[in-house]
Amino acid sequence: MAPVILFPAIDLKGGQCVRLIHGDMAQATVFNDDPAAQALTFETQGFEYLHVVDLDGAFAGKPMNAAAVDTVLAALTKMQVQLGGGIRDMRTIEGWLGKGVNRVIIGTAAVRDPDLVREAARLHPGRIAVGIDARDGLVAVDGWAKSSQLTAVELGKRFEDAGVAAIIYTDIARDGVLKGLNIEATLALANALAIPVIASGGLASIADVERLLEPDCARLAGAISGRALYDGRLDPQQALNLIKAKRKA
Repeated sequence: MAPVILFPAIDLKGGQCVRLIHGDMAQATVFNDDPAAQALTFETQGFEYLHVVDLDGAFAGKPMNAAAVDTVLAALTKMQVQLGGGIRDMRTIEGWLGKGVNRVIIGTAAVRDPDLVREAARLHPGRIAVGIDARDGLVAVDGWAKSSQLTAVELGKRFEDAGVAAIIYTDIARDGVLKGLNIEATLALANALAIPVIASGGLASIADVERLLEPDCARLAGAISGRALYDGRLDPQQALNLIKAKRKA
């Protein structure tokens, strides 16, 4: 498996960098009103890949923070970007890829329009990811506002042969509350699939990064960190140095 990647997250609401609790738009904390400056900070710190979510877009079903994403893309010189939120048709997918997004994340449409994922992955190999966000074991859609009847494993298996680059798995119960990653559920998904899985939701401290580097997590492609980086609970240099040391070992 590829070495673990730690993805700093920028969640966009009204053009600002925010963090939510359990995906609740009413519980948003603004951490930076300049997404491009925040992205540049992450790049300067040495992160290789940025995770961006258009939260308003996830609810609206179409891009709503395009101007903010454009400023992020323009500001970066070497960090790659994966983007999710409101990406539900081929025109939107190809629009973002054409603007310089390295990988788009399809969430709600993966449940409702799996053929879109398959076609996008065929046309753009290595550049399509599926976002699987689960609440009580069931996949949530529409910005987590609704639950489907699909389990995470059932949804993941739909795309086993589609050429999807990665699955981003979020435990909604842990998102934004710093309870630690749900390693057990994430590993269960990763072990059921051939597609690389990225952990998301709840990363709280350097202990979570250390856990990701344990041998049983070797199947995981990485993890996303949001609030812990913004409020200082996770020191970026300590985390990146730990990962770098593991790569050399």
